[in-house]
Amino acid sequence: MGNTAAYRPETLEEATASLEELDREIAELTRERDLYKSLSEQLATQIKLKNRKLFAPTSEATDQLQLFNEAEALSDASAVEPEIEQITYRRKKQVGKREADLSKFERVRIDYELDAHEQICPACESDLHDMGVDIRSELTIVPARICVTEHAAHKYACRTCQVHNTSTPIVKANSPAPIIEKSIASPSLVSHIIASKYTLALPLYRQEADWRAKGIDIPCQNMANWILRAADWAQPIYQQMKADLLAHEVIHADETVMQVLREPGKKAAAKSYIWLYRSGGDCAHPLILYDWKKSRSLGCLKEFLGSYCGYIHADGYDAYHKLEGATIVGCMAHVRRKFADALSVLDEKARLDSEAAKGLAYCNALFDLERQWAGLEPDKRFKERTEKSKPLFDEFILWAQNVRALPKSPLGKAVTYLLNQKPYLENVYLDGRLELSNNRAERSIKPFVIGRKNWLFANSVKGARASATLYSIVESAKENDLNVFEYLTYLFEQLPNTTTDHIADLCPHSGNLPERLYVTK
Repeated sequence: MGNTAAYRPETLEEATASLEELDREIAELTRERDLYKSLSEQLATQIKLKNRKLFAPTSEATDQLQLFNEAEALSDASAVEPEIEQITYRRKKQVGKREADLSKFERVRIDYELDAHEQICPACESDLHDMGVDIRSELTIVPARICVTEHAAHKYACRTCQVHNTSTPIVKANSPAPIIEKSIASPSLVSHIIASKYTLALPLYRQEADWRAKGIDIPCQNMANWILRAADWAQPIYQQMKADLLAHEVIHADETVMQVLREPGKKAAAKSYIWLYRSGGDCAHPLILYDWKKSRSLGCLKEFLGSYCGYIHADGYDAYHKLEGATIVGCMAHVRRKFADALSVLDEKARLDSEAAKGLAYCNALFDLERQWAGLEPDKRFKERTEKSKPLFDEFILWAQNVRALPKSPLGKAVTYLLNQKPYLENVYLDGRLELSNNRAERSIKPFVIGRKNWLFANSVKGARASATLYSIVESAKENDLNVFEYLTYLFEQLPNTTTDHIADLCPHSGNLPERLYVTK
C-alpha cells in the first residue's frame, strides 16, 4: 500500500478496501509470527535433546570418562577386601565361596622360619618349638611367558635299502600343519592378537608397542596379515554358524555404520554397514553373527536371510518391514526412549501430569510385567501376556490415538512412532518366546561400537569382512562362556588339521568342545 501513514482515502469504498488490506497484512504477519514461534520452539526442543544426549549422564559416557580417573572414581575406603580364607589352625573349617572361587589357581607357599640360632626363648633361653603358622594369602600376577616352540619332525631311512637298493625310502613323522606357512605366528600368538583387538578393543599399533616393550618386534602389517589369514581359516566356522542361526525360529537384527577407507567406487568418508544377527533368549547355545555390507538397503537383508520365514526382532527401520515371509517384531524400548525424550524437554512442574509422562508410564508398566514373567516357560508367558499385557497395550494404543500434539514436537513424534509401529509391536503377543524389545541385539552390537571408537575404520573391504567374521566367533564364544583366548588357540590348532566333517564340532555353540576351554565359574 505504500506509505500508510500518509494515505487518506477519499471515499468509503477506498477506506473499506484499505481496512481489508490492513487485515490481510495483519493476518499474514500473525501467521509468520506463529510460524517463527513454532520453529523457535522446535529448535529449542532439539537443542535440549541434543544437550541431553551430549552432556546428560549415561552408562556408556560414564564408562568412557572413568577410563581416565578410574582409581579416583571407583575408590572406596570402606570396601571389603576380597578374601582368601586364612587357615591358622588344623581343625577342619567350612570353605567359603571366595575360597572355592580361588581353588582352581596354583598355590605357591613361601615359608618364613627362624634360623637355628634364633630359636631360643627370649625369657629363659630354652629351645623353641614350631607351634603353627600365620598365613597371609595374596593374588600374584605372573606376566605372560613367551617362548619359542620348535616343531621337530624326525625323518627315518632304511639302512638295508641304502646298501642293497638303488633308492632309499624316507619316512617322516607327522607334525601338525601350521596356521600360516613359513611364519613365526603360532595359533596362540594369533589368538592373543585377535583376542586383544576384538575383546579389549586394542588397535594393532598399540599391540605393536606392547610387543616391543616385551622385547619382540612384530609390526602392525604382520599382525594385520595374520588376522586376515585367520579369518580365512575361520570362514567354514562362520558359514556353519550362519546356517545354524537361520535354522532358529526367533532371531534379532540390528545395524550400525562402519567406515572402509578403500572401498571400490566410494569415497573414503562414505558409509558402509555392519549388520548384526543373533539368536533369541530361547536358545540354549547362543549365536551372534556380524555381516559387512556396502549399504543399509533391503537387498543386504535379503542376501543374508535368504528365504528365512521366522520371527525377526528389529527396530523401526523400514527395510525390515519390507521383508517377505518373515514376521517382524517391533521394539518397545524405542517407543519408551521417545516418550522419555518428550518428557525430558518439559519443565519440572509440567512433567507430572503431562501426556509424555503418561506415555512413559504405559511403557514402564509393560516392561514391569515382562520382568515378572522372566523365568516362565514360553507357553506360560504367552498365557500371561494374553491375559494381562495385551489389554494394557491396547489401552496404550487407544490413549495415543486421542493425544493431541504438534506432529513435529517430541511428544508428537513419540505418538506417531508408536502408532506407526503398532502392527509390529503387537506381534510380540504371537509367541511366548518373543521379547518386548530388541535390546538383546543392541547389547550384542555394542562391543563392535565400542571397538570402533578405538580403531575407527577398516582399511579395506577384505579387512571389514575379516573383522565381521572374527567378531562373530569372539562374541559367540563369550556368550557360550568360553575363554576367548583358549578357544581361539584350540580353533586355530584344529582348523589346519581337520576335515569339513568336524567343523560343526568346532563352532563356539556346539557344546562338544573340551571342558578346559570354558570359563570356570
